[in-house]
Amino acid sequence: MSENVYDTAANDEDFAALLNHSFEQYADPRRGEIRTARILSVSEREVIVDLGAKQDGIVRSQDLERMDESFRRSLQVGQEIPVYVLNPRDQDESLVVSINMGMQRYDWDEAARLLASETPTEVVVSGYNKGGVLVRWRRLEGFIPSSHLTTNAQNPERPISALVDQTLVVKVIEVDQDRRRLIFSEREAQKETRLKQKAKLLAELKEGDRTFGVVTGLRDFGAFVNIGGADGLIHVSELAWHRVDHPRDILKAGDRIEVYVLSLDRETNRIALSRKRLLNDPWESAATKYHEGQLVEGTVTNVVDFGAFVALDDGLEGLLHLSEMGDGSLKEPHSYVQKGDRLSLRISHLEPEKRRVGFTQRWGTPPEGSEAEAAEAPADESAAPPADEPEA
Repeated sequence: MSENVYDTAANDEDFAALLNHSFEQYADPRRGEIRTARILSVSEREVIVDLGAKQDGIVRSQDLERMDESFRRSLQVGQEIPVYVLNPRDQDESLVVSINMGMQRYDWDEAARLLASETPTEVVVSGYNKGGVLVRWRRLEGFIPSSHLTTNAQNPERPISALVDQTLVVKVIEVDQDRRRLIFSEREAQKETRLKQKAKLLAELKEGDRTFGVVTGLRDFGAFVNIGGADGLIHVSELAWHRVDHPRDILKAGDRIEVYVLSLDRETNRIALSRKRLLNDPWESAATKYHEGQLVEGTVTNVVDFGAFVALDDGLEGLLHLSEMGDGSLKEPHSYVQKGDRLSLRISHLEPEKRRVGFTQRWGTPPEGSEAEAAEAPADESAAPPADEPEA
C-alpha cells in the first residue's frame, strides 16, 4: 500500500516537471531571448525554424548575408541551432529571429573562457576611431584601446588607418555580454609572448656571452635592448667607461649594438647587459698614453658647482676644477661651460692606479692646429746662431 503512495507522488512530480517544461517551451518568445530551434526549410532568401512557439520563426535574407558562406551552406533541414529573437511580432505579424546573433551566444561563452584562461587569440582590424581600433572576432565586434596597441606604437609615424584588415594577436581583457562589450589587448598578449621568449633565451644564454641587439627604450636608469626577442637592461653605469648622465647622450632607439651578458636571473627573468665591457678600459693604457702637462681635448659630461667633469675621446674622465677654469677667477662654472662642450685642456695630475686624472686651463689655451704642436715643441737649435760667432 505504501509503495503505491510513493509511486503516485513520484509520477505527480514528473508530470509537473513536464508541464512546466511545456509551458516554458511554448511560452511567447520575448525580444532578446535565445532559443534552440529546429530548421524546417532553407532557401536563398530565408530560413524557417520551429522554436516551440505558436508560430514558426523567420530568418531574413539580411541575417543570412552576414553569415560566413561555408556556414550558410551547411544549414540543413532538421538541424538544431540557437536563434536570437529579434521581433516577436513585426508589421507582418511574423516572428523574426536571427541565427547569426543566436550563434554569438557560443562566441560570448568562448570569449569568457579565453578571459578566464588568459589564452591569446587572433582578431582582424575592421575600423578605427580616436580611442583605438575596432576588430572582428568570430561573429562578434570588439575593441582595442590605443593604450593596448603595440603594433602601431612601434611605428608612431604610421597612421592608425594602416592597421585596417591586419590580423593581430591579442588577449581578452573584458567581457560584458549584456552591454555587448568585448575588449582586447595586444599589449597583454605580447607581454606573455615576451615572457616565454625571455625564459627560452635565459635557458640558452650564459654570463659572459656577447651578442647583438636593438635599443628599444631609454630611461634615466639605463637602456633596454632587445636580444633574440627579449629585452635586457644596460644600467647607465654600464654604458661607457666615462660618466653618462642619460642614455640618450650616447644611444637612440633603433640603434643596433653589441652587448655583453653581465648577469642572468632566471627566477625573475631579468637579463643585465653591459656595453662598456666591450670597450677598451682607458685606464689600462693611461700611464703610457698620457702624462702630466700634456695638451688634450675632451667633452664636458657633467657640470657641478665645483667644476666640470670632462671625458677624453677614449673615455678617460676627470675633473676640471672651478679653480682651474679659465684664469682661475670664476665664481661658478655653469655660465662658463655646458654639458657637451668641447674643451682644450692640459693634464694637471695623473694617477692611473687610483683611476684619477685632473685637468687645467690655467696653463693657457693652446693655438689651434699645427701651431699648438709648435708651441709645445722645443725650439729648433739649428735656427739659432752658432755660439762662437758674434751677432751682427
